[in-house]
Amino acid sequence: MGSKNSANVQKATWALAELGIDYEHVPLGGSFKGVDTPEYLALNPHGLVPTLRDGDLVVWESHAIVRYLAAAYGAGSLWPLSPRDRAPIDQWTDWAETTFQPAWIGVFGSIVRVPKEKQDPSVIAAGVAKATTAFGQIEKQLDGRDYLAGNFSYADIVSGVALYRWFTMDIARPSLANVEAWYARLQQRSAFAENVIVSYADLYVR
Repeated sequence: MGSKNSANVQKATWALAELGIDYEHVPLGGSFKGVDTPEYLALNPHGLVPTLRDGDLVVWESHAIVRYLAAAYGAGSLWPLSPRDRAPIDQWTDWAETTFQPAWIGVFGSIVRVPKEKQDPSVIAAGVAKATTAFGQIEKQLDGRDYLAGNFSYADIVSGVALYRWFTMDIARPSLANVEAWYARLQQRSAFAENVIVSYADLYVR
């Protein structure tokens, strides 16, 4: 449940597509509204998206949803069976939530969520600098690797969801060869192309 141009919803739908799971999408949040109804709050008490319902199980929080889907439907592929193999994936998944997403989404909010005439260039520049530092960590991690933990994993999903927005926002960004190659690699995945390369034009506040 959620809007398809929500980055957090895209994590869930991308994971579903990678795993080949058929699902029904219920548009909620954003211009669709509906997240403050008693019915929705009974599923997700925080009134946010996404929310996943799998039979009688309800899961909210995008990273919890992605991990659940990988564990339940991707054992041996998207979900490595060995805890040792999963450890680096979880490191980058948690880092994406605590450090990376707040950095890049701060830039997105300063540009997309603020009318052009009210935008503060100094705030945007500070946000870009913070996001660039985070991207620099990804750049180092990708040195000699195709994906964050070696093979494609849910860590790439929760971080890679940022790339389409990052590379299409009207900002000056440094050239990071490994990040750019990673983005090109992800664009070759049909699940990424279908679920992440989605217009966010209606999110702009004018």
